[in-house]
Amino acid sequence: MPTLLRLLLSIALLAPTPSLAQSIAPTENLVTDGVPPIPTAIAEGARRYGDFRAAAFWDWHPTRREMIIGTRFGDAPQLHRVALPGGARTQLTFFPDPVSGASYQPTDGHYIVFTKDVGGAEFFQKYRYDVATGEITLLTDGKSRNVGGAWSHRGDRYAYMSTRRDGRDLDLWVMDPSQPATDRMVTQLEGGGYEPADWSPDDRQILLRQGVSVNETRLWLVDVASGQQTLLTPKEGDESIAYGAERFGRDGKGVYLTSDRGSEFQRLAYLELATKRYRFLTSEIPWDVEEFDLSPDGRAIAFVTNEGGVGVLHVIGTATGVERRVPKLPAGVVSGLRWRSNSAELGFTLTSSRAPADAYSLEVASGALTRWTESETGGLDTRDFAEAELVHWPGFDGRAISGFLYKPPAHFAGRRPVIINIHGGPEGQSRPGFLGRNNYYLNELGVAMIFPNIRGSTGYGKTYVKLDNGVLRDGAYKDIGALLEWIRTRPDLDGDHVLVTGGSYGGHMTLVTATQYDRAICCAVDVVGISNLATFLEHTSGYRQDLRRVEYGDERDSTLRAWMERTAPLNNVDKVTKPLFIVQGMNDPRVPRSEAEQMLAALKRRAVPAWFLMAKDEGHGFRKKGNQDFQFYATILFTERYLLGRTGSATP
Repeated sequence: MPTLLRLLLSIALLAPTPSLAQSIAPTENLVTDGVPPIPTAIAEGARRYGDFRAAAFWDWHPTRREMIIGTRFGDAPQLHRVALPGGARTQLTFFPDPVSGASYQPTDGHYIVFTKDVGGAEFFQKYRYDVATGEITLLTDGKSRNVGGAWSHRGDRYAYMSTRRDGRDLDLWVMDPSQPATDRMVTQLEGGGYEPADWSPDDRQILLRQGVSVNETRLWLVDVASGQQTLLTPKEGDESIAYGAERFGRDGKGVYLTSDRGSEFQRLAYLELATKRYRFLTSEIPWDVEEFDLSPDGRAIAFVTNEGGVGVLHVIGTATGVERRVPKLPAGVVSGLRWRSNSAELGFTLTSSRAPADAYSLEVASGALTRWTESETGGLDTRDFAEAELVHWPGFDGRAISGFLYKPPAHFAGRRPVIINIHGGPEGQSRPGFLGRNNYYLNELGVAMIFPNIRGSTGYGKTYVKLDNGVLRDGAYKDIGALLEWIRTRPDLDGDHVLVTGGSYGGHMTLVTATQYDRAICCAVDVVGISNLATFLEHTSGYRQDLRRVEYGDERDSTLRAWMERTAPLNNVDKVTKPLFIVQGMNDPRVPRSEAEQMLAALKRRAVPAWFLMAKDEGHGFRKKGNQDFQFYATILFTERYLLGRTGSATP
């Protein structure tokens, strides 16, 4: 072979083919079916929208003014230390999987206990991080599901729940994390809804919360030495009562908690243990108190109310109930309240439409608000990002349904195509936080977005939450139909170009919409969604089954089973004519991948355009940035083709 010919051939072999150079290939941990090559132009135009970060406040150091947070610098969120406001976020853990929470040993802070799973399977394990050496020690068995966590006041014991005994039921365990061999089961329980809330001031009892459903909670006192359980909140008549965020008073004579006892909403209350009498502290606020923290000196309570989706911070004195003045925060979501040990400063996480989650603190006496972290936003100027507009429309029965509407920039003229994004739960709520990657659809594609809070959503009273239980779920399905009709009445929205999407229960609602309202939409994107409530309840993880049956109904009841089978998207797939994109995690313990696979198989039999994406190293939704990015780019291509009608990517 002539030298020149050999040279030309070698250059040709080394050069990338046009198809590889112009498209993004999935990594080996991603399984795709029907997803066409994704043009690199999409990634080039959208990458910045996925390069934002967020920081969640997790805990204060017990003796120094510094905090630990969760944030991501690589592929998954990890444990970081921040020594001062605006200081470096020093990374402490370096796992391929996310760290999902952490707290300091509460007296000297020599070590941190944190929680992590593998591959999204939610078999969480507890670990100890030694601050002096950086050494990490596995504290649990490496196999069971270990959740919750509450420190004793002396800091020598840590209470948590584990399925170690039988793989299904959550039992109460206690250990000294500095000596893992002290780990022992305190009491054996039945069910998967338990969580340790607090230790009594003398560390002899643990306040244990038992979640029966979103509407019903039971509180127990557990003797740590004997394991004896005492029911603190016996059922009162036919009323189902929910409790939350429980804390012992400093003298141990009572418990602060939230409760909807005698109310539509969760009120902050004090329960006197000797008399079982309640004293309500926030009756004048017609919204849920969604979380609170009692100051270490017992003199103040900080709490957050959920006011139509917006988090509002309050501080009151425990002796007087008088509210202290605190600065007004940007309209958004406040979470993770925790006082410093000096009872003077409060830490929390704040996110809004124009800012990702960051760690903040408030000095209560002076009202000084300090931002500890400032998360990057991929170089994008978020000051012009769309802010949420609260909108209402009549449900199928005339009941007012609300949601948040985000509009694209004004230079996108005319009626705009719409993405409806339905939250999970079902006991969830769409709230005006940072949209992250969703800002791309608004700013670059000119698509409006609506986040509905259909019946069954939390935040609007306990009656509203119950409106979708069992066969009443038909009403929630019809609320989306009413929303589709309402969109057509808006002069700024294009009712002929609608995409519906959602994750988990929102994925189920997406599939229902694709079957019941096929003519009203262009396409749908289902993320870890339920295709048949009956098969979902049969195959979801055992520790979840009874909790989910309270919400959806018991598939073992023949009448309920018949309704589930009749309304299941899987059994109505013949009504689907519009393209559908299904996203699933292989290790999902909540909605097993069989729900996605059976829907995909049924669509293929009908030759309906169907895209499928599954990650081998994910569970209930994608948490690793590389996987999230590929899902994002694939969804953009799907949106351009089937919502906007573009044959190729118009992204520059």
